[in-house]
Amino acid sequence: MRIDRFLQINTLYSRQTVRRLIAEQRVRVDSVTVSDPRYEITEFCRVELDAQLLQSTQARYYMLHKPPGVVSATEHAEHTTVLDLLAPPLREGLHIAGRLDLKTTGLLLLTNDGKWSRRITQPEEKVPKVYRVQTKDPVAPETAAVFARGIYFGYENITTSPAQLQLLDSHTARLTIYEGRYHQVKRMFGHLENEVVGLHRERMGGIVLDPGLQPGEYRPLSLAEIHAF
Repeated sequence: MRIDRFLQINTLYSRQTVRRLIAEQRVRVDSVTVSDPRYEITEFCRVELDAQLLQSTQARYYMLHKPPGVVSATEHAEHTTVLDLLAPPLREGLHIAGRLDLKTTGLLLLTNDGKWSRRITQPEEKVPKVYRVQTKDPVAPETAAVFARGIYFGYENITTSPAQLQLLDSHTARLTIYEGRYHQVKRMFGHLENEVVGLHRERMGGIVLDPGLQPGEYRPLSLAEIHAF
C-alpha cells in the first residue's frame, strides 16, 4: 500500500493534508523519513507520524519439528495443535505454511507473513518438498518411473508434477514432490497399492529441518532461511 493511502485510512486527515504532512517530512517508515507519497509499505513496516506510532507489526517466522498426534491447525476441540506447542506470547497472528496430517512428522513452518507463506504453498510455485516415506510392502521397482511421469488424481482432475524417488531400503524411500496436494504422498503410493505407514517431512525448498530440534521443539528461522523463498 502507498504511504499516503495508509495515512488516509489510519488518521482523520484528508488526502491533501496527508500529502502536506509527507512533504513536511513528518512521516517516518522504519525510522527513515519519507517524502514521497507513493512510497510503498507493507504490513510489517513501522510507521510514525509526528513521532506517534501508527503501525508496528513485526514479521515472524518459525521452524517446528512436528510430532505425531498433533494437528496442523490454530485451534482444535479434540487434539493438541501445533500452536499449542509454542509459548503463548508467540502464538498471536501465526498461521501454518504447508500443513501436515495428524500422523505425519517433521518440518513445519509458521509465520504471520501471508505473502511469504503463499510462495511456499501455492502449487504453481513448484517448491520442492522432501519426505522420508516408510511403506507397508516393499517399494515396487516401477515406482520411481511412475512417479516421474506423474499420477492422475480424478477428484481434482489433475496430474501430479514429476516427482523424484530415491530408494533407501526395501521399505523406505526419499520422495521429492512439488505441489503438496491433499494427502498427496499417501495417494501416490496408494496408486500402486502400497500403504504408507510412516511419513516425515525433511525439507521445504531451501529450509531443512534442524537436526538439533526434538519433536515438539521449535526455533526462529535465520535470515538465510527466510530469504530462501
